[in-house]
Amino acid sequence: MFTPADHAFMSRALELARLGLYTTTPNPRVGCVIVKDGAVVGEGWHRRAGEPHAEIVALGEASGRARGATVYVTLEPCSHFGRTPPCVEALAEARVARVIAAMEDPNPQVNGRGLRRLRESGVDVRCGLLQQQAAELNVGFVARMARGRPWVRMKVAASLDGLTALPDGTSRWITGEEARRDGHAWRARACAILTGIGTVRDDDPRLDVRDVDTTRQPVKVLVDSRLEVPLEANLLKGAPVWIACTVDSPDRARELRDRGCDVMRLPGVRGKVDLAALVAELAARGLNEIHVEAGYKLNGSLIAAGVVDELLMYVAPSLLGRGLPAFDLAAPASLEGRRGLRFTDVERIGADLRVLARF
Repeated sequence: MFTPADHAFMSRALELARLGLYTTTPNPRVGCVIVKDGAVVGEGWHRRAGEPHAEIVALGEASGRARGATVYVTLEPCSHFGRTPPCVEALAEARVARVIAAMEDPNPQVNGRGLRRLRESGVDVRCGLLQQQAAELNVGFVARMARGRPWVRMKVAASLDGLTALPDGTSRWITGEEARRDGHAWRARACAILTGIGTVRDDDPRLDVRDVDTTRQPVKVLVDSRLEVPLEANLLKGAPVWIACTVDSPDRARELRDRGCDVMRLPGVRGKVDLAALVAELAARGLNEIHVEAGYKLNGSLIAAGVVDELLMYVAPSLLGRGLPAFDLAAPASLEGRRGLRFTDVERIGADLRVLARF
């Protein structure tokens, strides 16, 4: 169905889409290549919400050469008015001959309508080329559209015996500089970095992106049921901070809002923030990927709540013997009851291993 040339041009479109890895929230990362007589006449990628979509940028570069051309796009062109006009109308007006999309748009406002509209305009439409790669690039957007919650990725740095800190909480640094830099790249691609009040009290982290270039800082989400965060905490400096709580404390909430924080009062479960309600709220606010860097208690609670999709673990070639675990989880009654995961990637980062595993 697809030729080697089709694969090559769609691969290029995916390369372009990746340029928006850190910037497109809440929109998907999309790239587009326009080809006429075997030569590229236009390229584009979506940079950020409110700016032209990838197809519009590519059409602008191609100009009149788009007539009779083939368009390779990593996501079905939109068919509705949002912050920008629908791309399908621009493609139809440009008289392109063929559109090849990597995948359908899971957004209910589109979800096949864009492809149908192009076919109705006489365009030869095909879909499914490098679909898995396109879906992986937008795993958070797909999750939010398909199931109403973001993709939650939990980062952990641990010794080979699974410990994240010494018994007194000392954890700097278990992994090496290369692993820490790689961790900042994963922070940068996320829409938000989530942590708990315990981590703020113990470590006073900034939780911003420092070791890689980025044009925006992710939102910082703090799970703090009783609004106990110190006003001088490093977390409250810099990027937008959203604080999830259960208490009705107007004076304290006002103090935090005066610091620029957004205080979200959510349902509670035994005095703690309902974590399922929290991730649903984050999805409603347009967040696609959540990056968790928390302590073992919140890590365990998130996993127990069933809201974690993926573990990002950096494993150092060292043994601590005794210390703090990565997760506070109840032991299963038998091995058959253990939580299963699937390894998706293992790579050496400096002296450490980076392991990706999905539930």
